[in-house]
Amino acid sequence: MNLTPGNAICYSGYREGQNPGTGHYPSFDEVKEDLTILSQNWTYLRLYDCGPHAEIVLDVIQKEGFAFKVMLGADLGAEMSNPNCPWDANFDAETLQKNQANNLAQINKLIALSKQYSDTIFSVSIGNEASVEWTDHLVSVESLIGYVRMIKKEISQPVTFCENYVPWTNKLAPLVAELDFLSIHTYPVWEYQTIETALEYTKQNYYSVANMYPDTPVCITEAGWACASNGRGIEPWNASQELQAIYYEQLMEWTTQAQILTFVFEAFDEQWKGSSHPLEPEKHWGLFNLDRTPKLVMKSLYQQLNQASQQDGSVIIQNVS
Repeated sequence: MNLTPGNAICYSGYREGQNPGTGHYPSFDEVKEDLTILSQNWTYLRLYDCGPHAEIVLDVIQKEGFAFKVMLGADLGAEMSNPNCPWDANFDAETLQKNQANNLAQINKLIALSKQYSDTIFSVSIGNEASVEWTDHLVSVESLIGYVRMIKKEISQPVTFCENYVPWTNKLAPLVAELDFLSIHTYPVWEYQTIETALEYTKQNYYSVANMYPDTPVCITEAGWACASNGRGIEPWNASQELQAIYYEQLMEWTTQAQILTFVFEAFDEQWKGSSHPLEPEKHWGLFNLDRTPKLVMKSLYQQLNQASQQDGSVIIQNVS
C-alpha cells in the first residue's frame, strides 16, 4: 500500500476538568473548535480509541464537512500481567478475563465505526503500546494477530499496530506478516537525548524497523518533544517550548523530504494525564496550550493564518498570545 504523505497529528481533545476515566468528554462544539484550528494545517488525525470521544470527533467531521483522514485505534486493556512494568501491572485472573471481553468489544466497535465512517477512516490500529517491555496493558502477539484477522474479515481499510520502535525489531516479527503497514513511536527526549542528537536518534529508530522489513511500509505515529517537566523521566532543562520548536522543525524537514507519513504528538496539552503535579511531563506535549492558544512552535504559522483570515473576513484562531 501507499502511505500518502501529509501533515498528520495525534488528537485527543480533553480540556480542563475533562477525563475519559471519569466519563467527562469534550462536547460537539468543543471538538468543532479544535478541528477548525487543526484543519488549517493538518490533513491526517490519529484517534486512540473507539469510545465517546472518537464518536464525537467522527460525527463532527461528517456533519461539518471537514476533510480529515482518520487513523482509528482500539484501546486494549491488559490480557497478561507484566512484571517488567515500572508501576503496578499485576492483575488477577478475573480482571484479565474482563479485559479480554472489553478488548473484544473494542475491536467490534472499531469494525462498526470503520464501516459507518468509511469515507473518513483511512486506516485502523489494533492497539497502542501493548507489547513494549514496560507497558501496563500487555497483550500477547498471538492475541494481536487474532484481532488483525478478525478485523480484516470485516473491513477493507488497511490495518496497523502502533508501538515503540524496539518491539518491531524482535518480538513483533510474527505480527508484521499480518499487517498492511507498521506504525512506530520514537521519543528521543524520553531516552535522554539532547536536541543536538535528537533527530539522528529518531532516524536510527525509524530505520532500525524500516530496514528490517523493506517490503512493508512504515510510518511514524508518535514523535514529539515535551515543553515542561518536573524531572520525572525528563530533566527540566531538556523540556521547553524552544526545544519543541527546534525538534518539530527538524522532524518535519526530514520526514517531508523522505516522504514518511508522521503523526506529531500531540495537538493540545492534556491536563488529566499523569500525576497531579502541574509540571508532570505527560501534560505538556501539545503544540497548543490547554486554552487552545498556539505554543512557540505554532505561533508564527497561526499568526499568518489569522492575518490571512482577517483579510478575507473569516476567523481561524482569535488569540495567538
